[in-house]
Amino acid sequence: MPSHKHHEHLQKIKDHIENSDILDENEKSDGVKKVEEWIAEDKGFGLLYDELVKLSAKFEPILQELGLD
Repeated sequence: MPSHKHHEHLQKIKDHIENSDILDENEKSDGVKKVEEWIAEDKGFGLLYDELVKLSAKFEPILQELGLD
């Protein structure tokens, strides 16, 4: 995935985390930090999915809503 598209994809995930109704403020903060790390380090998406779900299973439906399961 080209870096620009990858960044757009990660930004979309970050936006959904920030606007989630199912995550508490700590989960949102942890999730956003994790996505920002991925943006800064340009890591692959599959690893991010696993890392977010490790933080809280509540991330899974958010990612699925984006078609990222």
